[in-house]
Amino acid sequence: MKFLVITGMSGAGKSQAMKVMEDLGYYCMDNLPPALLSKFAELCRESKKPIDKVAVVVDIRGGEFFQHLFESLKELCTNGVSYEILFLDATDNVLIKRYKELRRPHPLTPDGSLINGITRERELLHEVKIRADYIIDTSKLSLAMFREEISKIFLEGGENRRISISITSFGYKYGILLDGDLIFDVRFLPNPYYIPELKKYSGETESVKEYVFKWKQTNIFISKVIELLEFLIPYYVEEGKTQLVVGIGCTGGFHRSVAIANRIGEILIGNGHRTIISHRDRDIGGKI
Repeated sequence: MKFLVITGMSGAGKSQAMKVMEDLGYYCMDNLPPALLSKFAELCRESKKPIDKVAVVVDIRGGEFFQHLFESLKELCTNGVSYEILFLDATDNVLIKRYKELRRPHPLTPDGSLINGITRERELLHEVKIRADYIIDTSKLSLAMFREEISKIFLEGGENRRISISITSFGYKYGILLDGDLIFDVRFLPNPYYIPELKKYSGETESVKEYVFKWKQTNIFISKVIELLEFLIPYYVEEGKTQLVVGIGCTGGFHRSVAIANRIGEILIGNGHRTIISHRDRDIGGKI
């Protein structure tokens, strides 16, 4: 029996993931307390109608029960049920926007700050994210793209063994990218911040891109990073890694890192890799 545990950040798309898994023939259960995982698996195995594919959502809505998740997963293994974990994530800015659009409070801070709830949730989910078999960042995915991404992973005969690459820009002044597997510092490049006519424009505008890419060292750097990634990716896949998070950092995460992350991501996509590009600190602004 295939047993999939879906978890991740509130607002990252777990409900939509459940709908996709149902379409793929999985028997699905939402908001299952971790303590009931083994019992639920047992009921599925003993069902009169054979159930060979199961997906359950387990997240912080379970309150204190969520703290027992790893104990429950260990019990699953003891009972002979192998499982995989799908972790759904999104940037803080995207999560805040989704909550505001739906006018929903965060489950951890129903009467308080959204950002405080999101920060606390990331802390609680840190270990399970590390142990996840698959991680999907939904920040820049349309619903159709999200469905396609899940289908590629879980559809029988699909591309479930191709690694997913996340290219994320960030600003060092706001802290390093904590979940980055590989971090590249581009602060050695000339900074558009000091050009008055470029200061307020992000690395996604043509004028800033022209400035960033006019330097010989920028293009040499990108070429070497691509060469390194193409060398490493097959070995990561061989070791069973399903997601590679590559961080591109500059001072504020607004100019250089944004332009370079986009360029690297575009090249990887052109080379046939499943790649998601995101910008952690772009929307904070161009302050140094």
